[in-house]
Amino acid sequence: MDAMDATIPRRSIVDRMRGAAMFDVATYEEVEADTSATGQAAVVVVLAAIAAAIGNAFRGGPGILGGLVSSLIGWAVWSGITYIVGTRVFKGTATWGELLRTLGFAQAPGVLMVAAIVPVLGVLVKIVIWLWMLGTGIVAIRQALDFDTGKAVMTALVGWLASIVVFWVLAGIFGAALF
Repeated sequence: MDAMDATIPRRSIVDRMRGAAMFDVATYEEVEADTSATGQAAVVVVLAAIAAAIGNAFRGGPGILGGLVSSLIGWAVWSGITYIVGTRVFKGTATWGELLRTLGFAQAPGVLMVAAIVPVLGVLVKIVIWLWMLGTGIVAIRQALDFDTGKAVMTALVGWLASIVVFWVLAGIFGAALF
């Protein structure tokens, strides 16, 4: 651990998830700077994928493994595309790791996808949570790339749409339920 890492607050993963879900800028700055938080960010992505699999339990999707693989690949793709768009097009400053961490924690609202198991409300729950995660993703991108919200929105939309396409393709291949 170098001197820079010693100054980074070390809140629990649950506190970080709560902060990320509540659009707390300090949480995003914390995980951006904490190079040891990449594993935690991956855990958030996995928890959200498991919650989505539970939410889809009665929709015939056996694909928990496929959902996990799709979610992890989608996270990497979204992070990679936002890194390229954000740094090359909009001249933001970040590393791919910083985007992995912030965008991983931006998926914290996804743990509520378990509520999609309710038969009548399932699709509505998913739409609300996907939009919530788009919002947290915009905050994550803005903080990681250190630029304004307008650039973050444009970067997020390009990256999010690309990652959704990848997720749908992989979910189809691996048999994960989408809606």
